[in-house]
Amino acid sequence: MGNATCGIVRLAPSTLFILITWTRMSHKEMECSTMWWFLATVSLVAIFTSPACADSPSVPWPQTQSDIQADPHVRFGMLANGMRFAIMRNITPPGQAAIRFRIGSGSLDENDNQQGLAHVLEHMAFKGSKHVAEGEMIRILQRKGLAFGPDTNAHTSYDETVYALDLPEVDADTVSTGLMLMRETASELTLDAGAFDRERGVILSEERLRDTPQYRAALEIMNSLLAGKRATMRVPIGKADIISNAPVALVRDYYRANYRPDRATLMVVGDIDAAAMETEIRQRFGDWKAVDPAPTKPDLGTLVTKGESADLIVVAGGMTSVQVAWTRLYDAAPDTFAKRRAELIENLGLMVLNRRLSTIAGKADAPFISAGVGSQDIVDSAHVVLIAANSEPDKWQAALTAIDQEQRRIQEFGATQAEIDREILDYRLALQAAAAGAATRTTTDVVSMLASSVDDDQVFTSPSEDLSLFETMTNGVTAAEVNRPLQRAFSGNGPQVVLQTAQSPEGGADAVRQVYDASNTVAVSALSSAADVAWPYAHFGAPGAVVERRAVDDLGLTMVRFSNGVRLTVKPTKLRANEVLVREDIGGGRLDLPHDRSAPIWASPAVVLSGVKAMDYQDIQKALTANIVSIDFSVSDSSFRFDGRTRTEDLATQLQLMAAYTSDPAYRPEAFKRVQQAYLSGLDQYEATPGGIVSRDFPGLVHSDDPRWTFPDRAQLSAAHPDDFEALFRPMVSNGPIDITIVGDVTVDDAIQLTAETFGALPPRPETMSSDDRNDVRFPVANEKPVVETHKGRADNAAAAVGAPIGDLLSDLPRSFTANLATQIFQNRLVDQFRIAEGASYVLEGDADLSSEVPGYGYAYFYVETEPAKVARFYALVDDIAKDLRSHDVSPDELTRARKPIIETLKQQQQGNEYWIEYLRGAQTDSRGLDRIRDNLSGYDKVAAADIRTFAATYFSPEKFWKFEALPPAVR
Repeated sequence: MGNATCGIVRLAPSTLFILITWTRMSHKEMECSTMWWFLATVSLVAIFTSPACADSPSVPWPQTQSDIQADPHVRFGMLANGMRFAIMRNITPPGQAAIRFRIGSGSLDENDNQQGLAHVLEHMAFKGSKHVAEGEMIRILQRKGLAFGPDTNAHTSYDETVYALDLPEVDADTVSTGLMLMRETASELTLDAGAFDRERGVILSEERLRDTPQYRAALEIMNSLLAGKRATMRVPIGKADIISNAPVALVRDYYRANYRPDRATLMVVGDIDAAAMETEIRQRFGDWKAVDPAPTKPDLGTLVTKGESADLIVVAGGMTSVQVAWTRLYDAAPDTFAKRRAELIENLGLMVLNRRLSTIAGKADAPFISAGVGSQDIVDSAHVVLIAANSEPDKWQAALTAIDQEQRRIQEFGATQAEIDREILDYRLALQAAAAGAATRTTTDVVSMLASSVDDDQVFTSPSEDLSLFETMTNGVTAAEVNRPLQRAFSGNGPQVVLQTAQSPEGGADAVRQVYDASNTVAVSALSSAADVAWPYAHFGAPGAVVERRAVDDLGLTMVRFSNGVRLTVKPTKLRANEVLVREDIGGGRLDLPHDRSAPIWASPAVVLSGVKAMDYQDIQKALTANIVSIDFSVSDSSFRFDGRTRTEDLATQLQLMAAYTSDPAYRPEAFKRVQQAYLSGLDQYEATPGGIVSRDFPGLVHSDDPRWTFPDRAQLSAAHPDDFEALFRPMVSNGPIDITIVGDVTVDDAIQLTAETFGALPPRPETMSSDDRNDVRFPVANEKPVVETHKGRADNAAAAVGAPIGDLLSDLPRSFTANLATQIFQNRLVDQFRIAEGASYVLEGDADLSSEVPGYGYAYFYVETEPAKVARFYALVDDIAKDLRSHDVSPDELTRARKPIIETLKQQQQGNEYWIEYLRGAQTDSRGLDRIRDNLSGYDKVAAADIRTFAATYFSPEKFWKFEALPPAVR
């Protein structure tokens, strides 16, 4: 609801995000992760989508103008009024469905005095219609089990607005309700002036939320790349003065002009009867008629012709990056085999360059922290090829020189056949895995891909067709054929060089041009061919002997203990075809670390980036090219954790990879320094917004400043040494007890055998580790005067939080169910009053965070971002709600609206392997975790209104509340 495509996803600082993304993605995806992230930074891909939108009414489905076959499992159609629909039966998970309703209009269709009103209208779709009173839509959906946000949402972009409902059940009433609400959105919105006035503050809060240094820099870069195009004047969030002052009549004008059947597409995917669904769609939407004549599509402008240029973007609090881009005209031709093949061949060459840049980033004394390259069509306005690198603030010159010379190297000498073959193999493996798992794709994934294809005006193809097309397109592809398009890729408008930095270098943009020009004078030579590498970790010794094996029949588990102390828990499932998840927990995590001094826990991404003794990270990827495996390392409260995701046939290699990192780690200094510089480079971004302050400091504050949960400051980061990194992780990883959990499409016997050959063959490990500090973790004491920190962002933005200690999760399971329900009811009331009635905030969250790992520790919290002057009102509202919950029983309807979405969300989660890999952690050493799984659904049904009142009286009282706020300097 109002969470526009230009919406916010809070992440770690961007440079660090790249590193963490690499460690969490499969090695197949690692090389291209930077490419897409950098394009997201520059083209705002993560903020604004780049669809191809139909210009004329009632445009047919793209397959009618293409030689590509659409997925035969989808029922495509069009009503007489021009509204298109797509329906697909999908039974993963069973009993659920998803609806997407797309209007092919967005901010590009706004008049000058309507800037931001396409997004406003999206918000107003939840504020009342002909048959649904204001404030009732969310309540109706909550009663059906839909959570506000995760299951009920919408986004607005440059040329589309999409409404989303994820239905937890597919009974006739629930599905009919979902379709009814979409039909109301189509033409029956009331657009009440009073409701609009109340919503203005929410939208302005959203505008403040997104206004970060990286957002502002990204806008400047995109506006430079798209100079001359309408998109540079139509940011979807719009203009604050128009949002504040526009009469509701302008919203109604936009609604009548642009919400019309010939611009609409309805998509329904799930456990449904497609023929019956089509009948209901025709009945509900067949009478929809446009009110006004079709407006003329706006002129998208003409891309300004540019030669070589150098620009400087200075954004306080931002990171340092350099980018070189080329733009050319957007190709609006229909989606065909020939067009797709041309794009693929060009991208193969860029993927080679991307891998080369990634290899350089992993070397000692690399000129940049991370780098990537990619190409994309942006907002129907231009095709952009972009190379970018993040660097330390004083090393941008080396970063720019490096990406320039690597670009010229591949342009002049091309990619080798071996490099191209590797990219083809990587791509093929990913498509093969998708085809093998097609039958168990989730409904939400399918509907998202379907909506994306509509957004891009592309034929929606099946995974098997994707693989078939790829094989045909790449059959016999030569290096010469790939290298030719590289000449075109680096042509057109450009090179456009941009330095983004927090402080202008001496000489400004001229200094940037001088560095680039100087680099251009340096001759480049062909890249020397790299030697092949073989995976050396196929054997770890004699397979371990099983000394204990037992079954937990009601949960479908098998628990095993090997003679060396390693424990294994196996949960075979058919939830996702050909998917297996592996989790390795070692030792005691944060609880085993000293609580009186800081340790470089933040350096955990460097564990994976270090590789292993026999080969570095890049060689691991090369050696395992023929496999789909992944590796991530993290530190949790009670373990050091490796995670992997693989396909069934690669489980042996996945376990070998994780066992190699466990038994033969490297802890390379260059990997540590890379992560260290990533943190240092992104540190200032945290202080640029109140949300950044909270994400940085909240974990430490709610653990009473315990250094094990406290984010390091610049001095601590700078003083850390590679030896500290190794001293922290080596003894824990090499000596701690090991618990392996395997969940997915695998047999018990295979999982046991493969684990015996890897982890079971390692030297003996202790079966348990104890810590004297497990009971020393405390929530901070209550305070009447909040803890206050200062951010360096906008003076009209602040954040506040209220928390209360409760206790851990496993020691009192009934309490945990009550805590979650009470917190949800509390949050619902905050949203109803502070967001909906008062329009004071876009971000308002609440949660009960009860630890399953730290004895006695857990808390509930409520968090808001708002104007500084409204923080006091938030505190007062928290006190009022708490008092009412202590004094009165909640109504049956209010309890249902809190309980039903929680239960339905859990049901949905249980249909994924991720649920089981998480919930089975420690299953062999603490059986309470198994009781939690067994009671997870029924426990909520047992909570009564009197339990909520008792819980509130026990925990939600002012004398127990701890408060925190992040304010601008002037207010503080």
